[in-house]
Formats: sequence, structure tokens, C-alpha cells
Amino acid sequence: MTTSSTVLRVLRDRNAGLYLAAVVVSGFGTSSLWLASGVWVKDMTGSDGLAALCVLAMWVPTLAGPALGTLADRVRRVPLLITLNLGLAALLLTLFAVDSPGRLWLLYAVLLVYGAAGTVHDAAESALVTTAVGADLLGDFNGLRMTVTEGMKLVAPLTGAGLYAACGGPAVACLDAGSFVLAAGVCGLIRVREERPVRSGAGWWRETAEGARRLWGHPGLRPLVRAGGATMLLASLSSPTGYAVVDRLGHSPAYLGVLYAAQGVGSVAAGLLAGPALRRLGGRRFAAAGIALTGAAVVARAVPWDPVALASGVASGLGLPCVLIAALTAVQHETPGPLLGRATATANTLMFTPNVLGLAVGAGLVELAGPGLLLPCYGLALLGTAALLRQRADSAARTAARSPSDANPA
Repeated sequence: MTTSSTVLRVLRDRNAGLYLAAVVVSGFGTSSLWLASGVWVKDMTGSDGLAALCVLAMWVPTLAGPALGTLADRVRRVPLLITLNLGLAALLLTLFAVDSPGRLWLLYAVLLVYGAAGTVHDAAESALVTTAVGADLLGDFNGLRMTVTEGMKLVAPLTGAGLYAACGGPAVACLDAGSFVLAAGVCGLIRVREERPVRSGAGWWRETAEGARRLWGHPGLRPLVRAGGATMLLASLSSPTGYAVVDRLGHSPAYLGVLYAAQGVGSVAAGLLAGPALRRLGGRRFAAAGIALTGAAVVARAVPWDPVALASGVASGLGLPCVLIAALTAVQHETPGPLLGRATATANTLMFTPNVLGLAVGAGLVELAGPGLLLPCYGLALLGTAALLRQRADSAARTAARSPSDANPA
């Protein structure tokens, strides 16, 4: 099946099309804000460290993902998504009060709540998609969701930065608030029948643990999520070498934006190809192929030649999302609906939290050794991760192909 026909299949599904519209609208606002907030703090304080805390504030709630995801399993998901979108829209308007360095605490507080709400939102959306979108479209939908999200990252940050330069931070907050109001309206158009969740009476923490046990105890999900976490760790370790790579190429630091754009193009393509590739290869083989491509791209980035650097950026963008799409789709297929919010949030925590550790450690390592040494090491580790996941996929396929009498000889 061609990529174009895959896109048409998804867009012809009313609920899938509405979901993607909501992702485009809210993703545009979010991508506009994350860059503009750092610039806002930098302008007010002159501090690079305080500006970097904006991104950290949005990422920290991911650590509490399993507990936050439990909320998505306790209430009906469409009303929850609408409430979260409208609540964030109202919250963002409080940023009009940030007019001096003494009030930056309000910006950080809003970004922290923003990140927590985003964690709940992603869990609820993933769980609802399995009901609102046909099972045969999940891989295609998740791929296209990645495409539109990455596409927004190519356009929205520049829009946010331009709006900030012209009108200031409150204007960007107003843009983001408007995007959430529109997203809430789109969510309200989704047609899905939801039963009110039945409370287990086990308590919040026991319910949270139940979702984590389901995810980690599943023999098909655990390898994918573990490989996703390892991939994100190694990719984030390589990220701080970016400025050193640009320096070796003989360009100014601004050239890093060109390399990021090349990676974004690859990520957009990955989302378009994900659905057909998942059907052809299966989740583990698809993920392993993406990790291997990412590893080869990281190794190639050590070559100080512009065409190779640009090609490695595209290849990295093409390969890195594969394991994330494969893992999310597998979680949606293999987890019962009442547990899906918790399981999704736990998977996101296990796969994305290593980013923080990798960025911190990678920043220290790049001061000790150059990209010519570090990048091949990271790339080889990624290739090893891919080989291990592929080996497990082949082993699982051989086991499934054996008859019961072969598996249990008399």
C-alpha cells in the first residue's frame, strides 16, 4: 500500500481526521511557546541557565507520568481532553502578568502545570484513539501524528519567535491559548461512545502500579519500551555534540538550525512511512531498523563534510521516531482499555525521561572528548541495541511459527 493511500485512509476516517486536526492546532501553539518562553526569560534576565529552565519545567512532569496517567483511566476521556484544553487556555492568559524578572516564577509555574497537563492529555488521547479509530489504522494514525507534530516544529518556533519579537511574550501566550480553545472545539466533534469507568477501589497508587506491572510484565511490550528508552538515552547523549560538529564543519553556531531542519524533514517522512512499514515488518523489526539507521547516522555525523552532515540529519530524523511509533502502537494494541492511560504514560516516562539524563551527561562528556571519538561510540551502541531487538524479534517469530507439539515435545 502506498504512502498516499495510507494518508487518505486515515483522513477519510472522521475521528482520525479530527484528532489530527486537534494535534495540528494545539501542537502549533505548544511549539511556538516553548521557544518563545526561553527567549522571554533570556531577555528579562540575560541568563542562559534560567532560560534553559523553561524546557526543564515542561519536561519534569514526565517523571510522574505513571501517576498522572491514572487520571486518564478514572474519567471519560473526551470530557477530560476538552477540560484540559480549556483549562490550559485560561491558565496561559495569566502570563500577561509577567512584566518583570520578579514575576518569572509565574511563567515557570505555568510551564510546570502545562507539562503535567500535557502528560495527562497524551495518555488520555492514546487511550481514546483505540476506541475512536479502527485498530487497523492505529499504526498509520500514530505515524501521521508524528508527521504533523514534527511538521509543526519546522514552522511554529519561527512563528513564535517572530510574534515575540513584534509583540512580546503575552502575545505568544495568547496565540497558544487560542490554539487550545480550537483544539477543545475539535475534540467536542469526535463521535465516540464512552462508558463511565468503573472504580476499582484500590486507591491511586495501587492503580498506578497496576498499569506499570501490565506494561513491564508483557513479553512483547517490555523489549520495545526498553529499546525506546535506550535509543532516546543514546540519541540525547549525542545531542550536545551539535555545536562541536558545526565547528568542525567550519560554520557559525547558527548552522545548527540547518541540521535540525534536515532532521525534521526526516521525521516528517518517518511518520508517512510508519503505517505501511509496521504492517510489512512488524513492530520489533520496524523499531530495530529505525534504531540501526539512527546509529549509522550518528556515526556518520563524525565525518566533517557538509553533505554527510546533512544526510546524517535526515537519516537520524527518519530512524529515531520508528521505535517510538512502534512502542506506542504496540501498547495500544496489547493493553486493555481500562489500563491504557496508565500504561501509555508509564511507557512515555520510561522512553523520554532518559533524555534529561542523556543531555546532562552528554554535555559533560563533550568537554572531555571531541565528536570524532564520542559519536562513533554512541552510534555503535545504537547499532548494538538494534541488533539485540532484531534478535529478539526473530526468536519470537520462530517460537510463534512452531506448532504446539514442537514447542512441547512428548
